[in-house]
Amino acid sequence: MPEHKIENTQFQCTTILDSVYEEPYAAHLEKESVGWRGWIPQLPEVECTAETKKELLNALAIRLREVLQAREDAWDKQLEADIEAGKLEHLQEDARRAKSA
Repeated sequence: MPEHKIENTQFQCTTILDSVYEEPYAAHLEKESVGWRGWIPQLPEVECTAETKKELLNALAIRLREVLQAREDAWDKQLEADIEAGKLEHLQEDARRAKSA
């Protein structure tokens, strides 16, 4: 794994795959005085600590899936609310016009 130095801190970069969609996410791993710390910069909610690097990678993968699932659930809930509020009716009308054209 490549190491990068930022602000006097060395960390390793690795890739963690989302277990459902197999999308890759860059994870940063840092050895601390006691254990390891890891995070995924593009998802600030994904940050974990563990005693070993192996445990950290597992914890990051689990946390990644939890965060992505929470985002999917929030998206679905918002979509349902928008449908109930009639905010998407213009899309239905656009589809009708396109079909009849």
